[in-house]
Formats: sequence, structure tokens, C-alpha cells
Amino acid sequence: MVTTIETHPLRLTDLTDCGGCAAKLGADLLAEALAGLGAETARDAPDELIAGLNPPDDAAVYRVSDDLAIIGTLDFFPPLVDDPRTFGEIAAANALSDVFAMGGRVLFALSIAAFPEELPGDVLTEIFAGASSKVREAGGTLAGGHTIRDNEPKYGLAVIGAAHPDRLLRKGGAVPGDRLLLTKPLGTGLLVSGARQGKVLHGDLAAAIERMRGLNRAASEALVGAGVRAATDVTGFGLLGHGLEMARASGTRFAFEARALPALAGALETAAVGVETAGAAHNRRYVDGSLAPTDGVDPRLIALAHDPQTSGGLLAAVSKDRVAALETALETAGAEHWWVGQVEDALSGRAEVALV
Repeated sequence: MVTTIETHPLRLTDLTDCGGCAAKLGADLLAEALAGLGAETARDAPDELIAGLNPPDDAAVYRVSDDLAIIGTLDFFPPLVDDPRTFGEIAAANALSDVFAMGGRVLFALSIAAFPEELPGDVLTEIFAGASSKVREAGGTLAGGHTIRDNEPKYGLAVIGAAHPDRLLRKGGAVPGDRLLLTKPLGTGLLVSGARQGKVLHGDLAAAIERMRGLNRAASEALVGAGVRAATDVTGFGLLGHGLEMARASGTRFAFEARALPALAGALETAAVGVETAGAAHNRRYVDGSLAPTDGVDPRLIALAHDPQTSGGLLAAVSKDRVAALETALETAGAEHWWVGQVEDALSGRAEVALV
């Protein structure tokens, strides 16, 4: 499928300061705002709530029966591309990803939309159409939603999914000796931000857009089928931020091999000329104190590992005895994947991440 960019005379990105998951509230600020809330909420939470705020995960999960759990999540953000349909596709793929990050299947979704009143009707139609096509591709239905007025356009989905309670993918559960797997290359934040500054080749941006509009469905199904239980999706907090969440949830150390990190075409070159999003700055502060020294690591790869991703891939911790089965499942599904590190014992009992 050929990506269409800037086919509509209105440039959606002119209406925003930043877009995609780079617009996400920084992990450092969010952690501070939510401090204590998870524990407080957990006291009143029913036993059927498998995943909520304590510990936090990619989505909320509620057990309905011994073999059925319902997954609920939502995600939305300002445009990061100008083509309305493409924006709808990327926003939907990103929101749907949290269900796949939990190992679930999509049932239905509801639109969350905020648009200026003067936005042309055909632009809205294309955004909704793009989102609907992705929900159908995910196996679900776009069943409604809610729209309000806002000078800055924003779009996303609330998604409902389902899974077997015993086959969920969770942020916790990694153990020393596990190998770390990533299912999409990194660099979307760098490329989108660099494109706004005229520092990215058109073809490199188009290739990044193709990856962002892609679903994590096949990779998720392969992980669940191979018996993997520890995973998350890499989005606004970057590889290191989301890796640290998993390390903390499992009390381990996530050691990423810097040279093994897959980069989108043009991403490292963009980092080399000093491009970085505001979200990446938040991500650096979030992992500060939990990131092992990076002496000798290429600064471009450090920037790549902090880069906020939009509709990024899945990060999974895979036990060595499941590697072969997972490789076969991923190859059969046609899902890209890279082995990017390993899980180690936490030094001095403190969870951390490392770039080696």
C-alpha cells in the first residue's frame, strides 16, 4: 500500500505544537501525579480487577469468568501527519495496541475526538474512515464515540477487548536469563519532529508512517501462542522508559544491546543533527537514576532509546526454552522482530535499565 501524504489542502500539523505520543504527558510528571493513587485505589478494588493502577499495566483487565477477562483502554493525541485518513489510521493503531500488549483480541472501539468547528467535514470523515478501517483490520467494530470542540484537533479510541485470564501479557513476569525481543524499529519521534524542521527525507518519513499504521496483532498472537507472559508496547516513554516499567514490575535489570537496536531509515541521522522531542527530554528525566552508565555508547543510539514512539512495537521478555517456538510463530505470521538484549539480576536489588 502506498502512503499518501499531504493530499488535503489543510495541513493538520499546522494546528498543533506536537503530535502523536510525543504529546503524551511525561513519564516523570505522570509518576509524580499518580504517586499513591494506585495503592489507595487498590484498597477498594474488587478481586475481579486483574490489572488496574496497582500495579499499572497497559490496560485495565476485569475477570468475568474463569476463562474470560475484559480489557479496557483508551488513547488519543494531536495529528502528527497532515493526511486525515492516515492520521485516523495511526491514532487507531496506537490505541488498539494496548489490547494487543495485554495479549487480547479486539471486540469494539469508540471514537474520542476533539476538533475545531471550522475543520472541514470531509476531513472529519476521512479521519473516522481511517480509524474504522484499522479497527476492522484488528477484528473489531467502530461502534460510536464522542466529539467535542477544541482549537487543537485530537483523535483516538477507547477500546474494549477480551482475553483468557491465564494467558495475559503483563509488564511483570520477566526473569533473569530471558531474552528481550522488539517487534518494530525505533525512531518515529525523531523522524516526525525532524520532518517538521525540514531535516528528514520524504521517503524516510513515508516509511515511518507505514510502520506506525501497522498493527501489533500478529506479533501479539505469536507471543501468546508461544507461551510468553511478559510484554508491553513501546510508545511515548520510549524503549528505556517502558523497559524500566517492566524491570520494576519484575524486580530485574533490562540490559539492551545498543548496537542491536533496530532504527528506522534516517532516524540516526536525524539524531546526529540534534533533533529531539520534548517527550524525549521527559523520558531522560524519568529513567535518570535507574539507567546504568552509558560510557562508550553511541550518543545517537542513546537518543534512539529515549525517543518517544507512536504506535511502536511490542517489547517482550522471552524465556530461552520458548525462543525457538516464538521465532517460528513470528516468521509464520510475517511479523518483524529483533533480539535486543537480555534480562539480568537487579544490581543491589534495584530495578534498572542499561545500554551496553
